[in-house]
Amino acid sequence: MQVDIEVAGRTVLVIGSETGARRVTARYRAAGALVQWHEHAGECPAAALADAALVVLVGAPQDPDSDPELQALRTRCRGAGTPLAREAAARATGSATLLGGGPGALGLLTLDAATALREADVVLYDRLAPTDALAELAPTAELVDVGKLPGHHRVPQAAINDLLVQHALAGRHVVRLKGGDPFVFGRGSEELAACLAAKVPCRVVPGVSSAIAVPAAAGIPVTHRGVSHLFTVMSGHAPLTEEEHRHLAGLGGTIVVLMGVSTLPQLVAGLGRGGLRPDMPVAVIERGYSASQRTTSGTLATIVTAAGAARCQSPAVLVIGDVVRVGLDLHGGVAELARLTESLAS
Repeated sequence: MQVDIEVAGRTVLVIGSETGARRVTARYRAAGALVQWHEHAGECPAAALADAALVVLVGAPQDPDSDPELQALRTRCRGAGTPLAREAAARATGSATLLGGGPGALGLLTLDAATALREADVVLYDRLAPTDALAELAPTAELVDVGKLPGHHRVPQAAINDLLVQHALAGRHVVRLKGGDPFVFGRGSEELAACLAAKVPCRVVPGVSSAIAVPAAAGIPVTHRGVSHLFTVMSGHAPLTEEEHRHLAGLGGTIVVLMGVSTLPQLVAGLGRGGLRPDMPVAVIERGYSASQRTTSGTLATIVTAAGAARCQSPAVLVIGDVVRVGLDLHGGVAELARLTESLAS
């Protein structure tokens, strides 16, 4: 039950078991309230009740009339003019939630994701997750940065797995917040396996994958009727083999590459050797959904030079295929691509 009462600097009485009330207590303290916790309703002094801005029953029965102690408290609150609210108790056993935060834009966080963060005791988050408003989204949680930088893992994956399990086994609700979707190059399956091996209840909340969202932010569809009826998503973290280049080039459709800026030269050269035509449109979309989002376009033959001149950097999503031309055409940028194609032909 959400109560719209200003509690900063005022007393809030929280009644319930210590374990069940821990999240409610932390939330009101984060809001600036002077929280007094009591396990039983009969422990509340009359003076404290009269001065309180709010009394919160945690895990109270659906019908307070069935409990004489709670019925008496309700009568006392009514007499003192103090609002009485009820909230659900936190779970006694710990759990984990693997949470996809989308491409970083707060508006693309799902309702389930926002609920999980609001109920979190601990949040282990990545640098590409939506972190700007994390303190507000998870007001009662301990926030732990376990993000990875290109070429540097501040916290190794095995240590992240251990943190998930340790916090959950200690009775906390721990949220693992990732950018995009946890099961799209997010190592979510490894973290799920660690939780299941430790018998930790674990839930997966999908997120909006940057493989689709970031091209959309640039106005580039990954499929388009009559142009592309399939798309392939790959990681550009490591170079592909010659066989992989050949098969990828032969699939047709759209190729979407995540984490591919550093291996762009090897990728386009390999796709060219695999049979992809030199004038195939390519786009590099940096920092999708941020204020500094930028798209650099070219062709398979020119994109390396164009990306180098623009100093493209991670995070970025690469899109290879005729859908790039569709997107540029929609936004009036097809003339630039035509110029690049003509320069290649000459």
